[in-house]
Amino acid sequence: MTKVDFYILPSADPAARLDFACKLTEKAWRMGHRIYLYCSDAAQREALDARLWSFKGESFVPHGLAEDEPDGLIVLGLGDDCVQHQDLLVNLDLKVPAFVQRFARVAEVVVEDPAIRQAARESFRFYREQGYSLQDHRLQRL
Repeated sequence: MTKVDFYILPSADPAARLDFACKLTEKAWRMGHRIYLYCSDAAQREALDARLWSFKGESFVPHGLAEDEPDGLIVLGLGDDCVQHQDLLVNLDLKVPAFVQRFARVAEVVVEDPAIRQAARESFRFYREQGYSLQDHRLQRL
């Protein structure tokens, strides 16, 4: 059964979600995981792509777009084109993807923005009703 982790950040800035997603992705990649970063739209994906190249000067996180590198270790996608990925899903959309059950783990990244918090509550409710294993992590600082 899929394990779902909610990371609750002490920031109201939606961009903090992307920064945290970069840190989480780097950590998971170094631990040997394959990561699918599910973005809400092309603009978010473009911003995340740029951050993955520059968020940490001394490290390199290899990644690509799902349609260009579907077998890559770290891919950024916009749809349910994640057939090759089943390890870690970092969901940056405001709704639960239809293919979530394929993954061993899901990371939901939440900030204090009212729309994002409300979407996270609805996602939490959905996961709980479906019987997923849930854990929340309230981060003190970024």
